[in-house]
Amino acid sequence: MSKTPTTDQEALDYHEFPQPGKISVETTKPVQTQRDLSLAYTPGVAVPCLEIEKNPENAYRYTAKKNLVAVITNGTAVLGLGNIGALASKPVMEGKAVLFKNFAGLDCFDIEVDSESVDRFCSVVTAIAPTFGGINLEDIKAPECFEIERRLVEELDIPVMHDDQHGTAVISAAAIINACEVTHRKIDNLKIVVVGAGAAAISCARLYRSLGVREIYMLDSKGVIHNGRSDLNDFKREFCASGYMTHSEVFESADVVVGLSRPGSFTIEDIKSMANEPIVFTLANPVPEVFPDEVMAARPDALVATGRSDFDNQVNNVLGFPFIFRGAMDVRATKINLEMKIAAAKALADLARKEVTKEIKELYSSDIKFGKNYLIPSPFDKRLIVEVSSAVAQAAVDSGVAQIKDFEIKAYKKELSKILK
Repeated sequence: MSKTPTTDQEALDYHEFPQPGKISVETTKPVQTQRDLSLAYTPGVAVPCLEIEKNPENAYRYTAKKNLVAVITNGTAVLGLGNIGALASKPVMEGKAVLFKNFAGLDCFDIEVDSESVDRFCSVVTAIAPTFGGINLEDIKAPECFEIERRLVEELDIPVMHDDQHGTAVISAAAIINACEVTHRKIDNLKIVVVGAGAAAISCARLYRSLGVREIYMLDSKGVIHNGRSDLNDFKREFCASGYMTHSEVFESADVVVGLSRPGSFTIEDIKSMANEPIVFTLANPVPEVFPDEVMAARPDALVATGRSDFDNQVNNVLGFPFIFRGAMDVRATKINLEMKIAAAKALADLARKEVTKEIKELYSSDIKFGKNYLIPSPFDKRLIVEVSSAVAQAAVDSGVAQIKDFEIKAYKKELSKILK
């Protein structure tokens, strides 16, 4: 696939010119005449206001709420940059807004909350929630992110998802499903090592377990998480090894390693001790734990994924969150539950196994096909919005969290296919 590195100055110029930032607001109704003005604002605007007062559900008929998602952060865990603060996180949140719009046709406001207090953050989000049809939490550090998401899911009746947790889990799960297909493994026989114990790592391990994985080991900065340690929070305790094991022991004959930590947190020597055709996801970003070319030099039989766009098999959250929210919001789901996440992962895996479109092959100037170098779809595959969003919507309906009635998946797929044209 094409690998086109960018410079720091190119990135700065991209964000500054021809006008600062990456998003703007556009109107969807004409305001060209006195009559238009009367309808758009006073006195005409009072009519839908009163209809919404009588029945709050009418907000979905007369306002942009149905198609409007919020990306909300406090800037405490931004990319691999750490706690850079709410204001410094704004370019990332604007970037998420661009992706929501371009990949799923969802409008988006980015909101940066300048507070590290869980109580205050939740209070702010709860207070502004009526504006939106869904809330994407972003770049909030662990363990606070778990409590923030739990509270907001409990308090609000619109979809709420912390993408750093569940987006990475969904896409990496899809890649693992397909890596098992390529290497003729069964998912319930996998031995998986998760390096890292933050928000993404915990959620990834939970989703892998839900898919049937029975043997999962987790490492944090102090080593293997096991039941002999007294320094673990409740989230890490979910993945305690039953007895003391060393770093090297957990890697011995492991089928999969998922790196969600920092450069050097596992090594080539660890990978050499893994099983045949090891599945190596080195997802630290922008600098992976181990670079793919180093992995392949040591283990030519490996299947490798990273979080970067300049290598094959990019575990990119844009494969998940736009389509998960699209499906959830279109059926008015009250939450994004486990069934919806599993449906998204399976839909991604299924799509990667289909014949790659001519457009994608031309985009990458390569005869791409399903295999060890193409485990998950390209983010530019226009079938994503149809296949993933419809799978999520159907799962919401089937699991009882959708509020719309008479859902018909074939008709919905037709609607989805028109959104990006």
